[in-house]
Formats: sequence, structure tokens, C-alpha cells
Amino acid sequence: MRKLAFLMILALLCLALPFACAEEEISYGELFGDPATPAQLPSAGAQPAQEQMAPTPVPTATPRLEGDGSVLLTITAVGDVTIGRNVQSSSTIFAKELKRQDDDINFIFRNVKDIFAQDDITIVNFEGVLAEDYSIPSKKRNNSFLFLAPTAYAQALPDNGVEIATIENNHIDDFGDDGRASTQQALADVGVTWSDEYHMAEYETQGVKVAVLSYKTFDYYDTLYTKVPAEVAAAKANHDLVIVAFHWGAEKDYAPNANQQKLGRMTIDAGADLVIGHHSHRINPIEKYNGKYIVYSLGNFSFAGNNKPDDMSTFIFQTRFRIKNGEIIANPFRIIPCRISSKTDYNDFAPTPYTAELQISNVIKTMQNNSKKLPYAVDSYPLDWE
Repeated sequence: MRKLAFLMILALLCLALPFACAEEEISYGELFGDPATPAQLPSAGAQPAQEQMAPTPVPTATPRLEGDGSVLLTITAVGDVTIGRNVQSSSTIFAKELKRQDDDINFIFRNVKDIFAQDDITIVNFEGVLAEDYSIPSKKRNNSFLFLAPTAYAQALPDNGVEIATIENNHIDDFGDDGRASTQQALADVGVTWSDEYHMAEYETQGVKVAVLSYKTFDYYDTLYTKVPAEVAAAKANHDLVIVAFHWGAEKDYAPNANQQKLGRMTIDAGADLVIGHHSHRINPIEKYNGKYIVYSLGNFSFAGNNKPDDMSTFIFQTRFRIKNGEIIANPFRIIPCRISSKTDYNDFAPTPYTAELQISNVIKTMQNNSKKLPYAVDSYPLDWE
């Protein structure tokens, strides 16, 4: 009889246990929500209402103020990052180098990672397509170079301090709309903000709102003379800084042509705070026009298109915007002359700052010698902050 009574008590406790647990769950909810109103579960088959879910606030870092109350924003820009393979060639130069580097894609930035990590924003021109599968559009089938890399390679950018990639260049459409979309998604998936002609990159740091617009020029100058100033002015109305990247000029040119000069200055006049350029595979001079810099070409950076380019020099451009009460009160710059390789006899795709005085001097002289016809060419190329 005692045994039967014990079993009946045990059964009653088991039936009561779920209700006790349910009450305990409501008490947890009281800690995080409205204690008077338990959460309502959707009925079977109903879709949860998205607007009822409050987004988790993202903390905003307190701006680092200088002694005068201004914010100092350091921005780094480099030229073409073209990694992976050329599907029009049987050459596997990048794959072979990657294997030598224990399949660590981060090897491409190993010698500049510290530079990128110490700034507020690093901008690269990513030239190529990130995709697993591809088809070649009919208009591209006769091209000598079509660059493709696995989407996993995108991780090298955030792993090494790159925040923004401009992708409006002559290789983004190597594999049509699908290739462009795959590249955009691959960058977004790893947290890299991207910009092309149809999408403005927006980035905020130190309380400063930055917009990056990018365009490829070639035969579209007449259209861009109207389009770019209008879009720059619109961006400037809502952002503290506007940076414009142009993929322009002729390959192997060491100086900008008249169209580049005209468009670059129009862009500054429309409100841009910095213009950066690439495509020629050669470094070009810098102008200071109406107080703002036009960096005509940063050249190659990590460039897998050739294992022995006939010019392996490049440079990293850095500027520091000092901003106070929404106004730019100073914008000094410096350059870091580099070789696109850590090797002297072949290209291993790992950009490396020069250390020898002669090599550094050659980079500066190249830009100075090719700036003689530029009316707004900078007087000097500082290697450190003034």
C-alpha cells in the first residue's frame, strides 16, 4: 500500500514538472523583456513579424579627439589586386606560389599588413572575379586575360586590414553579370564594403561618414563628365568625406592624358575630397588641385597577371584628414614606395616596401619626371608625415 501511494505521488510530480519549468522560463523572459507581457508565439504556419524584432544596437566607437578637438582619419590606398588565375592561359603561376606558401592566401599581404592595420580605412582596387563556376560571355572570348579566383580568397582582405574594395574595372565583367554578382557577394560575406559604378560604398569610422564611388572610363568620358559631378555632389551632401576611384588611362602610361586631367579636376570641383586612380600598371604623378589630391595611378599592387613584369615598382598612398566641426582643416599625405614582389628576380605577388635609398629615390624621380606637364603637380613626395 505504501508502495502504491509512493508511485501515485511520483506520477503527480512528473505531471507538475513541465508547468514548473514553464513558469521558470517566463521568469527568464522578465529579465530581458516586459515583465507584464510574456512573448506571444506565432500560430502554426504564420510567419514571424520581422518588425517586432528590435535590432541589436551596434556600439559606436568614441572618436579619438586630438588636442584641438579635431578627428584625425588615416586613409590608405593601393592599386590593382589581381589574384587567382587567368582562365585563358594554362599557366598556374599564382597556384604554384600559393602552394609554396602552404596554401595560405594571406601571404599576398604579409609585408604590408602592419601598415594596413594602423590606419582607419584601407582601399584596394580588386581587379578580377571571385566565383566557383563561370561562363565566358561571347564578347570576352577573344580576350587574352580573364581573371578568376575562388570566393574563399576574399578572406585575405579583412584578414589583413582592408575595409573597402573598388571593383569597377575592366575585369569585373570577365564572366558576365553572374561573375559580378558573385564577387559582390563574396566581398560582402567577409565584411568588405565594395563599390562599383552602380553602388556607392558607405563606411563610418571615428564618427566620420565616408562615401567611395568608383568608375571605369575608357570610351565613356563624355557621359562621365556629366554623371560623375552629379553623383559626387549628391554623395557629398550626406557624407563628411567623398573619395572617387577611377580605372582610367592607357596601359603602360606613366602620366595622365588630357581626359583624365579634366575628369579628375571636375570631380574635385564637384566636392570630392580625394581622387585615386589605377589601370595603367604604372605609377603616375600626384596633383594637388584646389587643396585636394588627385593620385593619377597607384600602379599594380598584388598582380598575378605576370611573373616578370618589366616594371615592378608601386607605392602606397596615405593621407590624414583632420576634421573639425564637419570641415577638413588639413590633409597631409605621404607615400611608401614598394616593389610588387618580395623577390627581385620574379614576381611572387607579395608587395614589399623598399628599404634601399636608391629604389625609393627612383620611385620619386619617376613621378617627378612625369609631372612636368601637370600644372598642379605636388612639389614633393614626403616619405613621412609632415
